[in-house]
Amino acid sequence: MKAIRITGIAEPLELKETGRPEPGRGEVLVAVKAAGICHSDAHYRAGVGSTGELPLTPGHEVAGVIDAVGEGVSSDRVGQRVCLHYLATCGSCDYCRNGIGQFCADARMIGKDIDGGYAEFIVVPDENAIPLPEAIPFTHGAIMMCSYATSLHALRKARFAAGESVAVFGAGGLGTAAIGIAQSLGASSIFAVDLNPAKVQAANSLGAIGIDASATDPVDEILQRTGGRGVDVALELVGSPVTAQQAVRSLGVQGRAAMVGLTKQSTAVDMYRELIGKEREIIGVSDHLPSEIEELIELVRTGQLDITPAVSRTIALDEAAVNAVFEELDQYSGDAVRTVIVFDRHPAG
Repeated sequence: MKAIRITGIAEPLELKETGRPEPGRGEVLVAVKAAGICHSDAHYRAGVGSTGELPLTPGHEVAGVIDAVGEGVSSDRVGQRVCLHYLATCGSCDYCRNGIGQFCADARMIGKDIDGGYAEFIVVPDENAIPLPEAIPFTHGAIMMCSYATSLHALRKARFAAGESVAVFGAGGLGTAAIGIAQSLGASSIFAVDLNPAKVQAANSLGAIGIDASATDPVDEILQRTGGRGVDVALELVGSPVTAQQAVRSLGVQGRAAMVGLTKQSTAVDMYRELIGKEREIIGVSDHLPSEIEELIELVRTGQLDITPAVSRTIALDEAAVNAVFEELDQYSGDAVRTVIVFDRHPAG
């Protein structure tokens, strides 16, 4: 089968011919229909965040059709449309039993620790293959597995409630997801901050209040637009010390900043003036929960959440095309919100 692989840190991805995997006990083989290209994939290629042994097939936003099953899995699953929860866990430790499997010591992430979805086929545990309704396209099912599920988890961790205001720092794929989810959950107002004017305009078209951080101080702008009050919840989706500081400073009294973006850099915070004095909170966000994927599927299936704006471009499983997207992500350039690889051999629905 064909797969696009990371062969070296900071090296271009390469299209390789590899052996088709076979499902083991409790596993399913999925013919990939669509695989989203997440900014995290570019981070892993750049060496931000440890990965499994190279070469490695990236891709953790995956949807497709079950092609075969291993021992112990019902044959009725063959042919089923699915989207893939990207963390394979032990299922029996305290974290797994308490529904927070992202902290399982044996957790392995597809596309990071083990081979992912930039390939024609992928093997995952049976429980990771979540049924995808016919009404939801594979392209949408794929990106729900990270950007939308992670944005929902971030809002849940920040204890967002209907009627509260939200500031989203980073209006790319995660930001677009966060805007849509916050709207569906009843946000009173949503500010979307980005350095890319095209992404700011796209956020405006989605009903957010776009703020061009290349032309104005986003904190001053948010405070001015909220009468000096600030927002209830801020989501930092970029992974930058600058945007992390801005997220905290944009908060009102008892506001909560959820930190999602990946970075190795530290962020300076004035403990009294920026946190203690206003009882603000900084909250770390790691991955998401399988239960949140099911909640998302229901929001989309019932029409409460429209994912269409998030898929701005589709490409084939092509080495040059995928590398070009990675370069855009590395440089924070380009107008695309989310690029999805669509597999010609298994046309996306």
